[in-house]
Amino acid sequence: MDIYLVGGAIRDRLLGLPVKERDYVVVDSSPEEMLSLGYAPVGKDFPVFLHPKSKAEYALARTETKIARGYQGFTFHTGPNISLEEDLSRRDLTINAMAETPEGFIIDPYGGQADLKNKLLRHVSPAFVEDPVRVLRLARFAAQFKHLGFSIAPETIDLATALQRAGELDSLVPERVWQETQKALAEAHPEVFFITLQQCGALRVLFPEIEALFKIPSQLSPSHFMDSGSHALLSLSNACLLSTEPEVRFAALCNNLSHACLTPAQWPALPDQAPVSLLPLTQLCDRYKISTHYRELALMTAKYHSLIQSAKTLSPEALLDLLAATDSLRRPERFLAAIIAAEACLIQPGSMLNLVDFFIPLINAVKTAKPSATISPKTIPAVKDAMRAARLEALKKALQSP
Repeated sequence: MDIYLVGGAIRDRLLGLPVKERDYVVVDSSPEEMLSLGYAPVGKDFPVFLHPKSKAEYALARTETKIARGYQGFTFHTGPNISLEEDLSRRDLTINAMAETPEGFIIDPYGGQADLKNKLLRHVSPAFVEDPVRVLRLARFAAQFKHLGFSIAPETIDLATALQRAGELDSLVPERVWQETQKALAEAHPEVFFITLQQCGALRVLFPEIEALFKIPSQLSPSHFMDSGSHALLSLSNACLLSTEPEVRFAALCNNLSHACLTPAQWPALPDQAPVSLLPLTQLCDRYKISTHYRELALMTAKYHSLIQSAKTLSPEALLDLLAATDSLRRPERFLAAIIAAEACLIQPGSMLNLVDFFIPLINAVKTAKPSATISPKTIPAVKDAMRAARLEALKKALQSP
């Protein structure tokens, strides 16, 4: 049998990027031979094996035939008659369709090296339209390589659009959509992921709550107007300057989904406008089964961002109420993440000047405050009132500290 390194490891090395994982294709072999050599099977739909020592993935060369709608509507064929070129032809992008021999010779039948040089994301074949996951992967690679100057070939956008119009995106399972979205949120330019989805019409199918924002004018300041969708993407881009955490970036992106609930009579959306509803955000989280820590941070940011952004103008009593409502004493890390997400939604991130540094001493002061030892009568309401009074006094002192 012949073994070739394939895919992202070659691409990333040629780009001068760290190689995170190595995948291999095995030509002219069989499942029986792989098992006899000690490889452990892991593939459900087609033969994939783990190396007995390195645990790297080794897949038998295969072809695929579209037999039904959706990304699972394929039948796979493996066998000693499947060539390396046939296996590479079923991959999504040319930059992912290269192989390397053990001696270091690169096999590149579809022009991946040329597209790397030209900084182009281009499909391998018209079969791109058969798998809706490829739209998500195309958008994610666009986000991943934006900082290197990559763009998408117009004909590839055309195929992604055709795939969307054929209704193939409806077959995507929520878990796979969110998996690719999470990966994109961790990239340097996750806003490009959503821009690419919008270009091919996939945003209105997969994220209609975000797509709806682009028709709503928003007034961010007396001199700044833009639609709410562009503001959402700006907030996401700003969040990348302030945090590497995907949860914070997601919260910034979804901060104003409630604008979609405004009627035209309420336009333009104003920066201090109270959220009309958290329902759009809740629906998005429910649809993609988004984990609790993402959901809680996004909901908190959406609900309290206006108060957080105006924190330095709030009264001590209002600040104490905000700290209580956000459960910041028990979960300060989540509240501080919400502060960063809220700040990202400003036109210029950082313009509120160290909001995290502003809140940390307040949280510490309130957390350590203790009521007087003599509370009379010692009832639950009296104890609560005494605790609030002690915390308010501690917060006032912290505000007065230089």
